[in-house]
Amino acid sequence: MAEIFEIEEARERVILVGVSEQERSALDSAMPETGREPETELELEELAELVKTAGAEVVGTVIQKREMMHPGMYVGTGKAAEIAALIEETGATGIVCDDELSPAQLKNLEQALDTKVMDRTLIILDIFAARATTSEGKIQVELAQLKYRLSRLTGLGRSMSRLGGGIGTRGPGEKKLEVDRRLIKNRIAQLNRELKEVRKHREINRAQRQKNRVPVAAIVGYTNAGKSTLLNRLTDADVTAEDKLFATLDPTTRMLQISGSQKILLTDTVGFIQKLPHHLIEAFKSTLEEAKYADYILHVVDASNPQRERQMHVVYDTLYRLDIRGKTVVTLFNKQDAVTEQEPARDFKADYTLNISAKTGAGMDRLEELLCEILRENRLLLEEVIPYADAGIIQQIRKTGELMEEEYRQEGIYVKAYVTRELYEKCVR
Repeated sequence: MAEIFEIEEARERVILVGVSEQERSALDSAMPETGREPETELELEELAELVKTAGAEVVGTVIQKREMMHPGMYVGTGKAAEIAALIEETGATGIVCDDELSPAQLKNLEQALDTKVMDRTLIILDIFAARATTSEGKIQVELAQLKYRLSRLTGLGRSMSRLGGGIGTRGPGEKKLEVDRRLIKNRIAQLNRELKEVRKHREINRAQRQKNRVPVAAIVGYTNAGKSTLLNRLTDADVTAEDKLFATLDPTTRMLQISGSQKILLTDTVGFIQKLPHHLIEAFKSTLEEAKYADYILHVVDASNPQRERQMHVVYDTLYRLDIRGKTVVTLFNKQDAVTEQEPARDFKADYTLNISAKTGAGMDRLEELLCEILRENRLLLEEVIPYADAGIIQQIRKTGELMEEEYRQEGIYVKAYVTRELYEKCVR
């Protein structure tokens, strides 16, 4: 009988490289009393989590303080020699830089170090490629990957030619790495056409929701803040929720029934992160626009994370870049079961704030009460007797409003309900 051998893919071992520019370093040194870690070190901690999520192991970290990153090689030649020595010492199979590299930087670093060179954008794209499950998600990820690679064809040399898989090789081009510019452009054009059709379908669904007058709340937040866990807790959505970055990628919409007849649609969105690649923002615009067309924003924050203030800033900055403004924002300080410090979390940009734990269910009742109050604020109280000839309006009230009292009288149906202005004007003559 033939012996069966199990072949296990070798895990990549990488060194993280970051550049702490002078202005940033000056800001760090100007705030010693806060006890905060320098910006670059915090970013590299997050990069280490990204690398871990992508399936690689971090075996070293290198930070260079410079007035500005080296235009030709990201780090200086002296630091490059130090990295080369560390690669030999640790047996690393590549390096990951914390910033998006230009084609020249990528090519020069590969030549200087004779190893695989990746950047933060490539790692994030790789994670997205592994996590996309819907046809729209796969199209969006492939489009972002191809745009990224198109701008780097001249600098990808060794990385594009190397066989054997690993980070950066999933998705398009894993069977034919030596692609040319014309083929990539043709594929991008084809994906854009497919994405246009998907967007039309999304717009039809969105228009239908608007026609039905069901309010929509978009759940946004930093990656791994607990958005999917919240959606599962409120609606039994059964979406994947894991303690890792970008555990879920594809958006999910579920109906939440509150206060009897009150209904609201909750839409989970892709998590935000520092230095979110512009390729992804462009490719995922139709998905992220779910937040733009939502009536309310539920901003989920990991209250147990020491860097929550920084993460909140990233979320608001991304929303502004997508031109999502003027919405009612409810900030939910999640993971209260893991909070150890005494100082309460604050968000001065939010209209409402609430402490919750989506994992344990703490604060969920108060959240539903708050959503009910917010919905009522945007509706009018109707107390009217509806003629039996217009009894069909009652069904509209049940569907789009909050029916509190209903009494059948000789002259018609008495109702007390919170309704939209449009429905109020139709009932009150």
